[in-house]
Amino acid sequence: MKKKKTPYINEETCAGCSVCVVNCPMDCLSIEAPKFHGDIHTIACLDETRCICCGICAKVCPIEAIEMHNKGGMHSMTTKLNLRKIYCRGFQSVMKVGMAILPWRVPKTLKGRAAVKKLPEAIKRKKFKKVLVVTDKVLMELHLLDGMLEAMDRQGLDYVIYDGVAPNPTDINVEEGVKLYRENRCDCMIAFGGGSPMDCAKGIGARIAKPRKNVEQLQGLFTVLRPIPTIFAVPTTAGTGSETTVAAVITDAETHHKASMNDLCLMPKYAVLDPELTVGLPPHVTATTGLDALCHAVECYTNNTYNSKLEKDMCKKAVKLIYDNLYTVYQDGSNLKARYNMQKAAFLAGRAFTRGCVGYVHAIGHTLGGLYGTPHGLAMSILLPHVMRAFGPAAYEKLADLCDVCGMKAADDTPKAKAEAFMDWIEEMKEKMNIPVYPEMIQEEDVDQIVAWAEKEGNPLYPTPVTWDKNDFKNFILSLK
Repeated sequence: MKKKKTPYINEETCAGCSVCVVNCPMDCLSIEAPKFHGDIHTIACLDETRCICCGICAKVCPIEAIEMHNKGGMHSMTTKLNLRKIYCRGFQSVMKVGMAILPWRVPKTLKGRAAVKKLPEAIKRKKFKKVLVVTDKVLMELHLLDGMLEAMDRQGLDYVIYDGVAPNPTDINVEEGVKLYRENRCDCMIAFGGGSPMDCAKGIGARIAKPRKNVEQLQGLFTVLRPIPTIFAVPTTAGTGSETTVAAVITDAETHHKASMNDLCLMPKYAVLDPELTVGLPPHVTATTGLDALCHAVECYTNNTYNSKLEKDMCKKAVKLIYDNLYTVYQDGSNLKARYNMQKAAFLAGRAFTRGCVGYVHAIGHTLGGLYGTPHGLAMSILLPHVMRAFGPAAYEKLADLCDVCGMKAADDTPKAKAEAFMDWIEEMKEKMNIPVYPEMIQEEDVDQIVAWAEKEGNPLYPTPVTWDKNDFKNFILSLK
């Protein structure tokens, strides 16, 4: 069901020309008097009790100072340039050169039904002798690993299982895995599950490669710089794309601060895309992980700065696959073709943002996972359309591209109308899949902490369409309350 939109008047842009007042059929608009003596700036004022949301005011406004938005929804934020933002753009210009010369690769894949049962044979061919299987207790209880473990037994491949990974993996999880790896003299790992086991396995690998550094010291950009034990990634969700990324997000168990390691050596060497492993996902998890994959593709594509043609194409393919398949698997989880297409979308989006980076959706979303234990996919699902709308015109052209890729219908052929159509689709999907509109878990007393962590993660690395400072982050977060 399409939500009714209400007019939003940008007070800084409005010239008080009264064109909207003259054309309003319900006389719900008026020109407001100046706010103080000597002020000559008048603006249009809306009486919401009389407004029928016809949109005529937005259509006739000669300077586009009136926009139609979902009631209570986020609108474009007005931000001011400062030295911090100039520094961020300078840093990103240097990073763009560095990104172009790095040795990017794509993990090799085993694909199709029952592909996971072929993995042990492939590991044996690589001459590995003992595997640390990194997973979580829920997957063990669901017996999702049984087929793979039986195949490992048949192949005579020794293994030990670490199933203590938390939904948001912690530094304690990493250290427990490192101890098990060393005590059992393992020589490779299988990361089996969603993003959490994969991130934990990467963290374990980083600690094995740099034994004198703790997790906190390894978080950041290019802090490992050594080969880690080979990781075979087996995703059981279609969302994080962690099977093809260079990032490992780990939470400090004491402070609840969530931060990532980012290094090329953390990318798994092999990934298994077996749609049968995702058939049992509940609809809600299918929805949030699928929108997480969409978030990766959308943020990466709108960032643009670091992308090559490969990443841009990957983003477009991922968005189209999600557009065509996400609601199908939400309604019918047994559709293997659609399940595989979602796995492929997550893989493509993950590889794309590995170079192109994510943005402020993730910067803020990670804080919600650390502070409140909010599942990663849920945080991304809630925040994505709000952040994109807040970017405003800076994101219109790229979002319009994605609208065209999906073949969506827009009100007209302008980038703005197409961008609105694309964001409307995301919001409609959220509504159909019962995902909350706002991040209601945010507590007033935590806002400053959220701002500090989000700004630290997002700047200066993420080449977002608009650069936000701490004040911008705070204004955005408070607008969601």
